[in-house]
Order: sequence, then C-alpha cells, then structure tokens
Amino acid sequence: MITQLTARNVREVPKQYQGIYVHGTEITSPSRIICLAGQIGVTSDGETLEGFIDQCHQAFNNVEALLESANMTTADILRITYYITDAENLTDLSEVRQSRKNLGHPPAVTTLVVSALAASDLLVEIEVTAAK
Repeated sequence: MITQLTARNVREVPKQYQGIYVHGTEITSPSRIICLAGQIGVTSDGETLEGFIDQCHQAFNNVEALLESANMTTADILRITYYITDAENLTDLSEVRQSRKNLGHPPAVTTLVVSALAASDLLVEIEVTAAK
C-alpha cells in the first residue's frame, strides 16, 4: 500500500501542485518495486520529437509503456524525478503533469534544471520509481 506523508512542520503543498506532488510517500507492503531509467522524448522507432511539450508527452508515454509491461500503472508511481534543460519550460512541465495525473495518489517529485542531457537535442528526462 502507498500512502502520502505529511508533517505539521513542513510547508503545505501549494494549490497548483496539489494532486501532482507530495512531500513524501510511504510503502507499507509492496510485493514489487521497479525503478525506471530516465525516459526521454524518443519514439519506439528512434525519432527524437521536436519541442519540450512533445518530448515530455513521449517520455510519459514511454514510462506508461514500461509500467504496463510490469503490470503497473501510473497509480503505482511513488517518486518521479524530472530533469529539464531550461527553466523556461517549468510552466509547460506543470501543465503536462496536470494533464497526466496519477490515478491513485500524487507521487513525491523532484525537478532539476540541468545544463544538458545525454544528447544535445533532448530537453526532458523522466525517472520513475513504482511499487505494487
């Protein structure tokens, strides 16, 4: 079972992030934990999509496909780490996240703005830990 962690001495999650972010999650009885390597905006045929939003959706599609292969869904996600190459894309990232909410609970989230990813045309990478 996955539950949301809260504490009185920790700032409340801002309204715009409620439903897509929590400060922490607890696993009380998982039978399996999976860790997905960072997923990028590249299709199954190797095409790198243009633009941040398209790459972000494709990276999510890749996450969902890998979860499905493990008989899991986004409702099983405990933690997501986003790596983005431009802080100007933070608003777009938030909008994409809102459009692809977990069906179960919001995950613990960390977002990092980095100088580059593994290839110069990559704009976002999404790393996931899930349990069921």
